[in-house]
Amino acid sequence: MSEQTRGEDQTPPPGNGGDEVTTTPELVIITGMSGAGRSTAAKCLEDLGWFVVDNLPPALIPTMVDLGARSQGNVARIAVVVDVRGRSFFDSLRESLTDLAAKGVTRRVLFLEASDNALVQRFESVRRPHPLQGDGRIVDGIAAERDLLRELRGDADLVIDTSNLNVHELRAKMDAQFTSGDEPELRATVMSFGYKYGLPVDADHVVDCRFLPNPHWVPELRPFTGTSEEVAGYVFDQPGAKEFLDRYAELLQLIASGYRREGKRYVTIAVGCTGGKHRSVAMSERLARRLAAEGIETVVVHRDMGRE
Repeated sequence: MSEQTRGEDQTPPPGNGGDEVTTTPELVIITGMSGAGRSTAAKCLEDLGWFVVDNLPPALIPTMVDLGARSQGNVARIAVVVDVRGRSFFDSLRESLTDLAAKGVTRRVLFLEASDNALVQRFESVRRPHPLQGDGRIVDGIAAERDLLRELRGDADLVIDTSNLNVHELRAKMDAQFTSGDEPELRATVMSFGYKYGLPVDADHVVDCRFLPNPHWVPELRPFTGTSEEVAGYVFDQPGAKEFLDRYAELLQLIASGYRREGKRYVTIAVGCTGGKHRSVAMSERLARRLAAEGIETVVVHRDMGRE
């Protein structure tokens, strides 16, 4: 074999040498309370085609993103589950997030939340201790974890409260938030709820509709919900109802502009009345239509409708 032939054999094929083409993958960090559904959320993203890494030490997240960027598009979306099982590693998460921001990597933090009662019931049902309870009780571990995660929860891009969700309902929420092929600038969830069942813990904004007369006290309207034309017509015929909708929708336009500038992609607006059946449902439906008309991708959830 001649020297020229050996040289030709050693020439890298096109695309494998020279400047390496990199594409920074999408990154979602899944975290939150133990028992709140992190594994289910991760499995859902895996089913949607995301590359999922469970319990990765936070210090390795930038390395994982770098590897994905050099995969020639084979790893375009990465989801990393980070939780208190990492113990000392968890303390380095903020440093990793700062490193990613300095590199211009767009990342989202998904925080799974649940009430203390729901978490206690889940741990008791599987007869497992909480990772942080030590020699104490389950509630002690939950309290310690809440304290540890408080700052991260405040910085989360999306908070999902799973207290009243089963596995299928959580998967439906995940699908609604992550299925879209073209990522919207801002995605809104408008949730009706009943104050007698408690405030939604994942709400960014809370709207109180209890200043409007309650259709519950109109016998012919009581069996219906706010999704019916009869109830909606009654609600918006009341003094102040249409004006309230108009002005709050204008306020949300202002807030949405700020969210876009800050890179916030998700917002949850909770609309409440006494039982979550009539006024809040009707107002949520109309508000969602207004947001959709403004180009905001909107999902409507009626948390407490049907509980009475």
